Order: sequence, then structure tokens, then C-alpha cells
Amino acid sequence: MNQRVVIDPITRIEGHLRIEVEVDENNVVKKAWSASTLWRGIEVILKGRTPMDVGLLVQRICGVCTYSHYRCGTEAVEDALGIKIPLNARYLRSLMHTSLFMHDHVVHFYHLHGLDWVDVVSALSADPAKAAQVALKYSDKPIAAGEGELRAVQERVKGFVETGKLGPFANAYWGNGTYKFTPEQNLIALSHYLKALEVQRVAAEMLAIFGGKQPHPQSLVVGGVTSVRDMLSPARLQEWKQKHDIVADFIERGYKADVIMAAEAFGGEASVLGGVNVHNFMATNDFVTADGEYIFQEGVIMNGDLKNVTDINPDLIAEDVTHAWYKADKPQHPYDGTTIPDYTGLVERDTVYGKLPTLDGDNKYSWVKSPRYNGEPVEVGPLSCLLVNYAKGNKVVVDAVNGLLQRTGLPIEALFTTLGRTAARMLQTSIVAQESIKTFNALLTNMLSDEATYVKPVIDPNKEYVGHGMIEAPRGMLSHWIRIKGGLVENYQAVVPTTWNAGPVDANGKVGPYEAALVGLKLEDPAKPLEVIRIIHSFDPCMACAVHVMDYKGQSLGEFRVDAKSL
Repeated sequence: MNQRVVIDPITRIEGHLRIEVEVDENNVVKKAWSASTLWRGIEVILKGRTPMDVGLLVQRICGVCTYSHYRCGTEAVEDALGIKIPLNARYLRSLMHTSLFMHDHVVHFYHLHGLDWVDVVSALSADPAKAAQVALKYSDKPIAAGEGELRAVQERVKGFVETGKLGPFANAYWGNGTYKFTPEQNLIALSHYLKALEVQRVAAEMLAIFGGKQPHPQSLVVGGVTSVRDMLSPARLQEWKQKHDIVADFIERGYKADVIMAAEAFGGEASVLGGVNVHNFMATNDFVTADGEYIFQEGVIMNGDLKNVTDINPDLIAEDVTHAWYKADKPQHPYDGTTIPDYTGLVERDTVYGKLPTLDGDNKYSWVKSPRYNGEPVEVGPLSCLLVNYAKGNKVVVDAVNGLLQRTGLPIEALFTTLGRTAARMLQTSIVAQESIKTFNALLTNMLSDEATYVKPVIDPNKEYVGHGMIEAPRGMLSHWIRIKGGLVENYQAVVPTTWNAGPVDANGKVGPYEAALVGLKLEDPAKPLEVIRIIHSFDPCMACAVHVMDYKGQSLGEFRVDAKSL
């Protein structure tokens, strides 16, 4: 008899995500459901406001990739108004985006996804001297992996255990049979986990140099950027470069080494050799290296056909809400999209944990819509970005991908796996770190003859405008869509990467990447579904921060009033 497994909430992500799977008597997943349990109402909040405030407001969608929404929203307004910003502003925006990627991907691999691969308890039994020798196998110059450093890390974590205060290492599935690192490999990765806490601070400071602060930077405006004094200051430019080099060094000597180590250890683990069951991929142009040139190029791959990459047609994007808690009669293009909540509740049933409220998979069951490209589900993210660019012959990407495959001995088919998705994020981070120096140098050169950073926007209140921004956010292709009428926002929609990946089944019965990735997965223990969490974390879920919390019985949990005059 099939059993229902409920994982709510999925931790170590941004936002609130619930995953449910149905397993058969052999613990193989037969059905899966993905649901965000928070409503994002920012599109509604934007209506009737000036387009000049859009960027500052939409970055509050997320608490992690705030800059991505800030930039995408600002560029949607610029597209609508037909504004071409100065080249210096494009370079500065790209350098801030570089800072975000280097920060976000390091944090994801170590602090959000890392414990899906690393058994901390096993690391406590490792031999630090032996581990230091093992580290040399994966990097010629290992970072934070000397015998003394590893011994100190081991003692530090043992201190956690002895006090009973495990902090971030509490409530995990230690000892699960799908963990494959040796104790020494676990200790190396654990040391890098702690080192990454220091490195991510430096990466956040990088963005703040040109962004003003991080998170929620404040230097972008419709028409350009305001960080002029920072751009013209040799000290500030050098500070960015120094911080960049610190983070890039960790990416090469730590992050890359650990992914190579994981590829070796998990290369035969069945639970990570699947997880890519939607074979449609999409990515867009991003990371300016020169006027009109990008590190990554746009494209769409359908049915896994790497020999046929087409350009993105924005007219083919629509959002289906058949199984989402919204009202709409048919799939809607984002320019005309609506955000009308229609919450229908949960269904109580038996689960492996007893009787619980569960998702009503036959009806509506998520606050996430289901974006489709020409009616088909599509995966977005670092894997999609690399596959599109690999298929297009982008030399930087081809060399990076082939280099990793050669180093690990894995075939190209290994990219179409959970392990491949995790490795793709590392490769994307490494490429961004290396290639962004071209952007930095291009900025220095351009400033010798051009100091422009801003053009004044003009809105005719008698005209109607439509426009969209489309960028490659850390979790994949992000697009913001705006309609302006009477000088104000008439309609707004954000189609975020996690919406593409986490959306529920559509009206035609086609499932999205999250749900598809779990079908066929065999669990060692349904009560401790580490395999499910590992696959979902490989997408780096970001459930887009919401404006209020839902109680499954529909009860109001709280109401807050802020007196604007007192601020």
C-alpha cells in the first residue's frame, strides 16, 4: 500500500516550501507535489505606484537575491520607457551582479545544500592528518585543510556535541546510507563549511561597495546608477578587486575541490544520478563584459536536443494557475497576468507520521503559479545556463564543462542529474568569478573617456507603456513585466526562477521540474527522506518572500498597523 510522506517546511531555503511524495511498498516515489505555503502579494502592492519606485519595492520579494529583483524591476521600467543606460552603469550593475553570484552560490553549496552531502557526525571520527593528505587529491593548494586546521575544526564541532547545542547541525539525518563521503572527506567539507561563513561576509561587502548596502542595495535608479563617487574612487575600485580575489580564491581552492570530491564519492549513488526529468532548459543573456557582449548567452533547449538551441520568444511565456491558489480562466501572459488569491485549503489524511493536513493534489495546492514556454514546463538555473551555452559553443563554458568532466571521469550525461545540477552551479560561479575581471577592466578603460552613469527618464502620462526585464538570477532566468498607464503602474508580474521550477501540475497534466525530479526516486527510509531534500536543495529553492502567513484552516494569525506619520 502506498504511503504519503510530508516534509514541511523544507529548511535551509529562502521562504516556505512544502514537499509531499507518495511511495509504494518498495519506498519508490510514484507521485510528488510541491507547494509554497506563503502568498507573494507584491504585484498587487505595486499597482497605482510610480514606476520610479518599482525596483526598491520588488527587491523586497526576496531576502537573499534582493539585488536580482531590484535590477530586473528597474530594467523592466527602462525597457518600457525605451531608456538605454550609459555603459558605465551597465558595467557597475554587472559587477554588483557578480558579487551577488559569488556570495549566493557559496552560501548555497555550504550552508543550504552542504549538509545533504556531508555527514557531520562522521567527521568527528576522522583522522586529521590523513584528511590533510586526502585534501591534496582535489586541489594542489587546499584551503582550510591543513592538519592543524582540520584538528581545530574537529575539536570545535565536538564542543558543540558535548554541550548538546548543535546549532546548524541539529535535527539532521546523520548516518543515512546515501551519505558517501569518508570521515576524512566529511571533515574537509566541514572545515570549508565554517570557512565559507567568513568568505560569504567578504562577498556581501563586495556588493555593498557599489550597492550602498547588502542585502537590499540602493544605488540603482531608472536611468542608471547613483554610485558615482565609488566608481571614480581608486580606493573603492581596488577594495572591490581585493575582496573579489579573496572570494575567487576560495571558490577555486575550496568550492571546486569539494564538488570534485563529491563527484568521485557520489558517482555511483543512485539517488543523485537522476533528478532531471524535465528536459527543457532556458537561460538568458547576462554579465556584460563589453558593449553588447555577455559571459552567458540566451537560448532555449527543448526535449534535451543540444543540437537545436533557439532564441527566447517572450510571447511564448504564460502562467497557468489550474492547480495554484489563484483565479484565472486560462494561462496568462505576464503583461496581462492577474494575482487574485483563491485559497481552497488542505485535506487531512494518513501519512508516515500519522494523520496530517496534506495537499489536495487533484485540485489547487500551491501559491506558486506554473509558468510554461509554448505550453511546456522548463527548468531554469545554473544547469540550464551551462547547457544552453555549452550547446551554443560558448568557449568559456565548453572549456569549463569539458575540464570538469575530464577531471572527474564522468560522461556528459552526468550533467543531467542532481549531481550535475550541483556541479553546474559551481562551474557557473567559477566562470563568473574569472570572467568578471574583464568587466572590471572594461569599466576602468571606459572611465578614461566617459564618466556618464545616468540618463533622466521621461514618462508621458498620456501614453501607455509595456516592458520587461530578463536577467540570469542565481537560481535561473528571472523576468519582471510591467504595464504603465497614466504615468503609474497599471499591472505588474514577476516570473521568478523558482516559479518555473517549483510550480504545480498544469491544466494539461504536465508537471514542473521539482515534482518530475522526485518521481522514481527510491528512499532508504520514508520517515527520514534525505534523498528528497538533497534533490530539492540542488535547485536552491527561493520561494519568494510573502506578505502574510497562511493558517491551513483559514484563520487569521495576526494583523499589524504602522502609522506612517510616526516614521
